[in-house]
Amino acid sequence: MNSSQQPRPARLTVGVVGAGRVGPALARALQQAGHRPVAVSGVSDASRRRAARLLPDVPLVPPAQVLELADLVLLTVPDDALPSLVEGLAETGAVRPGQLLVHTSGRYGTGVLDPARRAGALPLALHPAMTFTGTEVDVQRLAGCSFGVTAPDELRLAAEALVIEMGGEPEWIAEENRPLYHAALALGANHLVTLVAQAMELLHKAGVGHPDRMLGPLLGAALDNALRSGDAALTGPVARGDAGTVAAHVSELRKHAPGTVAGYLAMARTTADRALAHGLLKPELAEDLLGVLADGADHVNGTEGDDGR
Repeated sequence: MNSSQQPRPARLTVGVVGAGRVGPALARALQQAGHRPVAVSGVSDASRRRAARLLPDVPLVPPAQVLELADLVLLTVPDDALPSLVEGLAETGAVRPGQLLVHTSGRYGTGVLDPARRAGALPLALHPAMTFTGTEVDVQRLAGCSFGVTAPDELRLAAEALVIEMGGEPEWIAEENRPLYHAALALGANHLVTLVAQAMELLHKAGVGHPDRMLGPLLGAALDNALRSGDAALTGPVARGDAGTVAAHVSELRKHAPGTVAGYLAMARTTADRALAHGLLKPELAEDLLGVLADGADHVNGTEGDDGR
């Protein structure tokens, strides 16, 4: 269903509990769609500054007052803090019947909102599959961003309409699949940041003056190829079965950046397994390569020379 076919939600007053990087950006996007932010709750100085920057003139108030003032409340706190927050708000009578209560956790569906649902709230789980900076650029990045949406059937259209109003694309995720969905996103996005940061550090040690400029086109092309072709996009010494090159990599990493060796070996083994399974790595070349990786792992684990190996 495209945006022209979606019902437009009534203009709502919007509140944010947890002024981290996500909440103010979503509230700002809803404001641009015609809704009215009326209250924000934030504890740290950084969250208060963020709220002031993205939602100027919106008052900072305690969480219970946010619920008192808003028709739609965004609960944008860390995953581990969400259950206790919902339980506390429900126990204190802060939740109002008919109030839209939206959390943005990737891990949880609507079950975590059950205490509030029993108090009459309308539960929605809207998780933007995007990394946030806490700046105005986040609002722009919501254009075309996929949201993992979980909601009761009777609220599905309302949930999807809210996502579209924020510029996003709704993707329905079943309640029981939320943890797997979130694991997939963390594996791809969070680990990518770690890999890129490590690669830049290594290039800097190798004397490259602008690692970001070198990696930008390469990683951009690799990401595009991977999204288009999956495992068929694999290239490099592991996929080719160049055991000698991989051994040299491990040796250099051990000398200059020992903290990266375990990660390199783990990713190389996973790459080798996938390349073998998809016919990219020739079986006759895989034996030597896997031997190098096993030797490297033994060195990391301190098991060289173990007769029980």
